Amino acid sequence: MSTTTSTSETPTLLTTDFKLPGQENLYHGKVRDVYTIAPDTLVMVATDRISAFDVVLPKGIPFKGQVLNQIATYFLDATADIVPNWKLATPDPMVTVGRKAQGLRVEMIIRGYLTGSAWRDYAAGCREICGVKLPDGMRENEKFPEPIITPTTKADAGHDENISREEIIAQGLVSAADYEKVEAYTRALFARGQQMAADKGLILVDTKYEFGLLNGEVILIDEIHTPDSSRYFYADGYQERFEKGEPQRQLSKEFVRQWLIEHGFMGKAGQQVPEMTPEFVDSVSKRYIELYEHITGRTFEPAPETNLQQRLETNILDCLNQING
Repeated sequence: MSTTTSTSETPTLLTTDFKLPGQENLYHGKVRDVYTIAPDTLVMVATDRISAFDVVLPKGIPFKGQVLNQIATYFLDATADIVPNWKLATPDPMVTVGRKAQGLRVEMIIRGYLTGSAWRDYAAGCREICGVKLPDGMRENEKFPEPIITPTTKADAGHDENISREEIIAQGLVSAADYEKVEAYTRALFARGQQMAADKGLILVDTKYEFGLLNGEVILIDEIHTPDSSRYFYADGYQERFEKGEPQRQLSKEFVRQWLIEHGFMGKAGQQVPEMTPEFVDSVSKRYIELYEHITGRTFEPAPETNLQQRLETNILDCLNQING
């Protein structure tokens, strides 16, 4: 398979397969290629792959990897006073290099509003998510009195599964002491993210965080507050739209999920991914860029699109040489 593809006139990065000095492992995730470098370094490449319903879609999204990586960098730097994180350097717009931690086997999902999959479950009659009881009479996109935490298991492949705090501790996935820290960090990070979003006229609706252990201490790993891991509404018009029962204007990947649902795909057996037309792919790319500019207040500056593989490899090697002295 080609490592790059072209939608419209813009090349996209679908996969990498570098042979880096000290490389011990290469893991191709849903959207990231993660290189483990001896003894304790990770190189994370944000590709232009896009996933929905735990399925990697067949076409890449121009500039998506750059957007994700740069937003994650922005928020990792802005929250380092709350919790230590894994990031050491960003040698390329699509790459983060950091410290390797032992990842906890749960993802911490925190929700400020009843929307997305939680709303779909609620509308079907569910009144409890991950041990959190929900009252009757709530409406789509309604704000919770206070954010709720609904963890999932961290699956290597396939679907993540909802799990309660009590089950996490009982199964030994995370110790009670570490889980208490993780939950506190989750609430503090979400509060910071909501405030930063509000300052830019957005609502951080829900998001997920991943944590790991490094030398016995809990640290934040992976990306945070990106459109792949988070949902944003525009604050302007939220209340009016909510009262009228109208869809919210949002900057997130939810519109991709909705497009798939409308075309008969929810990741279930036997379903086919609908054709991703150039127009649709370009619209997704523009949404990602719009979110970057809106949430950071910075103008998006596309990195050079030609020789993507060579550019990435050169920048990664330069960074590793500096780290290793």
